[in-house]
Amino acid sequence: MTIGTAGHVDHGKTALVGALTGVETDRLKAERERGISIELGYAPLTLASGRRVSVIDVPGHERFVRTMVAGATGVDAFLMTVAADDGVMPQTREHAAVLRALDVRQGVVAVTKVDVADPARALAEAAELLPGVAAFPVSARSGEGVEELRAGLEGVVEGLAPRAAAGEAAVLHVDRAFTIKGAGTVVTGTLWSGEIRRGAELVLLARGLRVRVRGVQVHDEPRERAQAGQRVAVNLAGLGVREVARGDVLAGVGAEVRATHVIDAALEFGEHREREPEHGTRVAVHHGTRESAARLHRLGGRFWQIRLERALIAGAGDRLVIRRLAPPDTLGGGVVLDPGARRHPTSNEVIVRLTRLHRGQPALPPEEPRPGRSPAAATGPPPLSPAAAGLEARLREAWFAPPGEADLDSGALAELRRAGRAVRVGRSLHFHPDALEEIERRVAEVIGREGEITLGRLRDELATSRRFAQALLEHFDGEKVTLRRADDSRVLRRR
Repeated sequence: MTIGTAGHVDHGKTALVGALTGVETDRLKAERERGISIELGYAPLTLASGRRVSVIDVPGHERFVRTMVAGATGVDAFLMTVAADDGVMPQTREHAAVLRALDVRQGVVAVTKVDVADPARALAEAAELLPGVAAFPVSARSGEGVEELRAGLEGVVEGLAPRAAAGEAAVLHVDRAFTIKGAGTVVTGTLWSGEIRRGAELVLLARGLRVRVRGVQVHDEPRERAQAGQRVAVNLAGLGVREVARGDVLAGVGAEVRATHVIDAALEFGEHREREPEHGTRVAVHHGTRESAARLHRLGGRFWQIRLERALIAGAGDRLVIRRLAPPDTLGGGVVLDPGARRHPTSNEVIVRLTRLHRGQPALPPEEPRPGRSPAAATGPPPLSPAAAGLEARLREAWFAPPGEADLDSGALAELRRAGRAVRVGRSLHFHPDALEEIERRVAEVIGREGEITLGRLRDELATSRRFAQALLEHFDGEKVTLRRADDSRVLRRR
């Protein structure tokens, strides 16, 4: 099991973790100098029964909510801190909203700093924010209430179902990547599902690279294997540290996760109707240890389509957090229903399909053709080869800046083009069709708003290079989407 801290800055999360575990989780010099957590910290916690669980200590400052969300994804229970002298504060409320979005419902409240203030007000405010959650007055400095809190955490852990399930493929969202002299590249994360064994072969997504596990550690202790729910460090053979980063995913062969830019999801935005975004609103979407800007397209009821600007690596049933971009704030969250969705408008058929998925039922079997549709058409396109699937994931991940043709497997590229999952742009570039559709939408949006689009304007809009922007504009000219004028600006062709 993994427990994640939560709470406002300077409410004593790190000091409390130290009192419970004996571990100082602020490892950076800047953290010790400033007296606040900046990055995620980790420690093993031994409960009264001798059972060992992992603790993730998250930053409490509003500037580091993104880091908090990355740490909270994958935890089983929470340890919310509320300082006796402050009571519930803005980040207490936002961290509680993040936990609700991630469906982390079990945990305890620690009302800290009882050695400097009466805890009565803080206890009452915490009970209002998190009704039904047990609260414990504690002091990390004096030790008062720490053992009672430890017993309370054990009670929560005992009531949780173990995450490990036989036969599940491994999925680990990377939150750190670094090198150790004599060992090579090491990545860390919370193991969401399955197990990782020494010597096993895994896939690094979204690049599609095959990697071998040289060694496994759980809280600095070498293991033959690590199981779901544990904090894990994995030593990877034959992989440079620059080839992996926070947000990547280590997956067992056959894991049902994929790089995607379009997700159908069921989202909730709390009790207050005014927090629900408008159709087309641009938001930040957090999943695993990644985040991306995206536009929300309303499908009806709780169902939305999320069109992402950066690929997320998601599977059905994964949790999402939706945050406002400016001013930043957590709006809500929900669950992934279809991680491999295509762009589509709403319809009765769409709502029926998503309702079934949300209830845990299978979508209507594809082998049962709809009226007027041949059985052959209902089976869909043939599956891609592993090489082509890896290349498609690479193009999705690259999104607006794909690699040149010389860097691509020619056979896999030809297969993708035949399947309609790669489109040639210019002489040597291939874009994923979803990326091209998003670029075309942005081009039309800029022209509709500003009357025209120039090469420099498109380059800035996509945060890409002049070379890519020029190839894209020439492609849209050739496809009769845009019309080039004498000054090299473009307008939309009349259709």
